[in-house]
Amino acid sequence: MTTISLLQDVALGITVPSRHARGRIARIGPTLDLILANHGYPPVLEQLLAEALVLTALLGSLLKDPSGQLTIQAQTEAGIVDLLVCDYMGGELRGYIRHDPDRLTEAGPHPSLFALFGKGYLAITFDQPATDERYQGIVPLEGEGLGEAAQSYFLQSEQIPSIVRLAARRDDAGWVAGGIMFQHLPEGEEGRDRLHTRLDHPEWPHVAVLIGSVKDEELTNRALALDDLAWRLLHEEGEIRTLDPVRLIKGCRCSADYIASVIARFPPEDHAQMVGDDGLIRVDCAFCATSFPIAIDAPA
Repeated sequence: MTTISLLQDVALGITVPSRHARGRIARIGPTLDLILANHGYPPVLEQLLAEALVLTALLGSLLKDPSGQLTIQAQTEAGIVDLLVCDYMGGELRGYIRHDPDRLTEAGPHPSLFALFGKGYLAITFDQPATDERYQGIVPLEGEGLGEAAQSYFLQSEQIPSIVRLAARRDDAGWVAGGIMFQHLPEGEEGRDRLHTRLDHPEWPHVAVLIGSVKDEELTNRALALDDLAWRLLHEEGEIRTLDPVRLIKGCRCSADYIASVIARFPPEDHAQMVGDDGLIRVDCAFCATSFPIAIDAPA
């Protein structure tokens, strides 16, 4: 059995039975650099996408269905960033940002979340093919960052008290992003009689204070293992359980063969309109920033 390092490119589940709380810690390093490499975003957008990707890892690793998919999409009205999309499937992460370069330059080096998105909305979608379930929640993009927007999502859509902290920075080794998310379990989970979710449960403020004490440098410390970070934050509790870690890698489901098979379904007259001056049909993938040249006679 392959051992998964708990230092970076990994998500780790944690439960605190005595407090009826569960959480996830995630950190992305080299995988993050691979995702960002082809895009050439300005640093402020690289940091934004880094935080969005670690949030995606935190939420996606909650899926129990191995074939499940988690998608985060931020859309805006007249924002500098008009679209941000990230998704997770089986430990594979991908994401991209669409923005107005000129307006970003005018905004300066440290624009606020509101300056970037204006009036925006965050949509979080869980797809679980095994049970044929699909659920989406939408909340306004408000607060200081994506972490606060995610907290609002769980409170408004799920009525689950949650705390989310995200951080990202660039050092000599490249980009690194870390995040932690903890939630109060609804009554009935972990062996309890299901009643309802109590937003004022006395156990939750204690957990929220402990998790809220995490520092950005702890989340992004490549030398601090995630289980050690959990112990640092929660060592006062009688029992802390860790779940099987999930390896995080760059993943994009585009490929030349797949794109060729899709193009082959179109009639020949449509092919003629797609062909460029070089005699090839070129299809761009926004996620991996790669252009695929396809010959019109490519096999399906």
